[in-house]
Amino acid sequence: MEILQSSPTVKGKNGVYSMKINDQRKKVYCDMTTDGGGWTVIQKRQDGSTDFYKTWADYKKGFGDPCKNYWIGNDAIHSLTKTNQELRVELLSFADEKAYARYSTFKVGDESSKYRLTVSDYSGTAGDSLEDHNGMKFSTPDQDNDLDSRHCAVEFHGGWWFNACHPSNLNGEYDGSALTGW
Repeated sequence: MEILQSSPTVKGKNGVYSMKINDQRKKVYCDMTTDGGGWTVIQKRQDGSTDFYKTWADYKKGFGDPCKNYWIGNDAIHSLTKTNQELRVELLSFADEKAYARYSTFKVGDESSKYRLTVSDYSGTAGDSLEDHNGMKFSTPDQDNDLDSRHCAVEFHGGWWFNACHPSNLNGEYDGSALTGW
């Protein structure tokens, strides 16, 4: 939003911008069109070319290409949400059906809290798939922080704020076609 407010000419120009996060410059994808623009994209997936089955260290620092598929990094998400932010999740089905979920409360704790998720106040068309994840710690294949006897990050192939295990998992295996069930 700061980029959009300081340079109104970028309105409507989605793309990669440079932001200062934790005293470092980081290239991030910004959505300058949806719902007024000014959204910092923390996760982007458009195909299966990037495997999201990554380690704690990978999710901590971020990975991928912000033009295509990436995770901005849990440290960056924490830094961006030290003060409460809004979260908007945009979904597109393989049949080109669009849905969204918007949360007016969104914060992620620091690493010592295992990047604990705070998310609430849902509105949208996608359904509230994050309600069950509120208050959860982040899990990866090498750090099992969920509340299930299974290791959700291993079983469902990706890092996420699993509870037991999930009604949502946006970092899970990219299947490439519509599925039913988990």
